[in-house]
Parts: sequence; C-alpha cells; structure tokens
Amino acid sequence: MASALDTLCGQAFGAQQYHLLGIYKQRAMLLLTAVSVPLAVVWFYTGDILRLFGQEADIAAEAGTYARWMIPALFAYGLLHCQIRFLQTQNVVLPVMAAAGATALCHLLVCWVLVYAAGMGNRGAALSNAVSYWINVAILAVYVRVSSSCKKTWTGFSTEAFRDALGFFRLAVPSALMVCLEMWSYEILVLLSGRLPNPKLQTSVLSISLNTASLVWMIHFGLGCAISTRVSNELGAGRPHAARLAVRLSVFMAISEGLVIGLVLISVRNIWGHAYSNEEEVVKYVGKVLLVISVSNFFDGIQCVLSGVARGCGWQKIGACVNLGAYYIVGIPSAYLIAFILHLGGMGLWLGITCGILVQVVLLMAFTLCTNWDKEAANAKHRALNSSLPSDTAT
Repeated sequence: MASALDTLCGQAFGAQQYHLLGIYKQRAMLLLTAVSVPLAVVWFYTGDILRLFGQEADIAAEAGTYARWMIPALFAYGLLHCQIRFLQTQNVVLPVMAAAGATALCHLLVCWVLVYAAGMGNRGAALSNAVSYWINVAILAVYVRVSSSCKKTWTGFSTEAFRDALGFFRLAVPSALMVCLEMWSYEILVLLSGRLPNPKLQTSVLSISLNTASLVWMIHFGLGCAISTRVSNELGAGRPHAARLAVRLSVFMAISEGLVIGLVLISVRNIWGHAYSNEEEVVKYVGKVLLVISVSNFFDGIQCVLSGVARGCGWQKIGACVNLGAYYIVGIPSAYLIAFILHLGGMGLWLGITCGILVQVVLLMAFTLCTNWDKEAANAKHRALNSSLPSDTAT
C-alpha cells in the first residue's frame, strides 16, 4: 500500500506542491498502521492456517512460531516504507542508502545476540528483523526532521493527514494488489513444494532459490524505484518527452543487467548451494534450479522496470489486473502442471512461474508502448493541483 506514495509524492514533487509530500506521508503512516492490526492477527494464527492447507505439522508449527515473533516487525515495516518513498520521490537516496547500511551492520550484531548469545534460535532471527526495522525507521525520522533537504516537504504534523483516507485507499489498494499478487505467487510455490514427494528437500531448495532470486531482484527493484521516481517527477512537472526517454533508457539498463546477472548465476550454480547447506543433495538440486532462475531473472528485471513505470504514472489498477492474469491464470497453473503432472518437481514450479513473468512483461510492455505521454502529464498535473492545500494548514 505504501507504493501509492510513488505516484502521489512523486507527481506532487514534480508539480512543486512540496507541502503535499509531508501530508501524504503522514496519511500513509496512519492508515498503514491501522491496516497492520488485522494482518498481525493473521500472522498470529499462521501455524493453524498452514495446517489447514495440508502442510506437515512440524513445518507449519515452526513457520507459525516464526511469524508470531515477526509481528513487531510488521508495524515498523509499514512506517519504514513510508519514510523511504517520501525521500526517494524527492531524489534523496544517499541518506536512505546510508541508513540501510548502518541498519545492516547493526542487524549482524542484533541477530547474533538474539540467535546465539540469547539462545532464541529462529525466534531470535524473527525478532532481530523487528529491532533492525525500528532502528532504520528512527534513523530516517531523525534525518527528515533535521535535514535541510526536507525543509520544504516536511513542515510539521498536520490535521490534513486525517482527511481523504478514501482517496488514498483508491490508489493504495490496487497498489497493494499489484505488489501482493506477484509476491503471493512465489509464496504459493513454497506451499506447493510442501505437497511434492520429499517435501523437506523441496521446501529447502525452494527457500534457497527464493532467497537467491530475492537477492538479485533487489537490483531490479532499484531500477524500478528509480524509473518510478523519474517518471512521476517528469509527468508532474509537465515534461512527457523526458518521461518517455527515461523509460527507454531504464528498459535498456534492465536488459543489460539481466544478461550479466544471468551469466553470473550460471557460473556459480554448482557452488552456490554450499552457502546455505552442507547436504550434497540440496547443493546439486539448487544448481539445477539456478539455471531456470537465471532465465526468470532476465525477464523479471524488465517487468520490475515496467512496473515502476506503472507506479509512476498511477496505473496501479492496470498493473493489478496484469499481475492477476499473468500469475494466476498462467503462472501458477503452469507451475502445477509442470511440477505435478509432468513430474519435474521444484524445477517445474520455477518453469511455471517463469511463464507467468513472460506474460506479465508482454502485457506491461504493450501498455507502455501504447501510452499517450502528453495525456499522462496532464493527468499528473491535475492530480497534484487538485490535491494542493494551503501551506498554513501545518501545525
């Protein structure tokens, strides 16, 4: 839901309606905190929910315990992304990077203390995430308060943050669906892997594969955030041709980066599994799956950039529909067919989801190529100006 700020804050900044950014951020923080409450209830009963889906009792119990100890991280995570998007849409990225780096260093220590020194095991690993997220939130909050770069966009707390919640939800809900429909499809792969023969091997390999895919996906995600900010800023400023040029450049960068990362994954496929496990069976299986991940990573980079374009333009409803069709009409059914009917196991799950990514790329590319950028710039200007509020509403 926080990705709604990619559109709102980005276009407002481009239109020089600077005071709106602080109001949008406050509104998002209030609403995301409220939404986190029912989500925390779901996390509390994760173990029971997994057993209802037919997962093995010991796996479900361990996952349920981990989820419960992750609940404090849930509230920090929403606030963190509001802060990050507030800064990124102003092209303030170095402080965000520095804060993340400092948090990562703290996380190493916190994780070691809770997991090993305190003997909490997986519970300590979950709790360490919460501690690190809250540290990151605190660092960014202090920066926003004292930095001169946020002087125009953060003018103090305002009662306007409590208004127009429905307007925020109109963009935030499809934003959430756009992100979640994609993310959930990968989690469904893990659920399906638990129903394959030798589920402990399959879930282990799928977890390692997802971790690896997430690691390289962060590069794509960075490109997606960059183009989202650039497109929203340019459209808000009434420069459609600059937005279109930025899209072309980012797609070229995604293709180049995808080829390089794909070659790296193929090169290290036979040794990468040792970073996670000493079981030779797991290491060999991971090596095979990495061949498929290198292909899916290539297309995933392109879709990340195109999804960033969609967020920058405010096309979240279109993006949600695309992801629904790509992953749940094509991707997940294909994964089930290849894994269970054709008996390719975990490899089949990844092949199926790759089909979904390919469909997603084709659809998003079609929408992008057919875009009337002059019209999008007019829409962005209209959205920012209609939301404009007198600067003296800040308190």
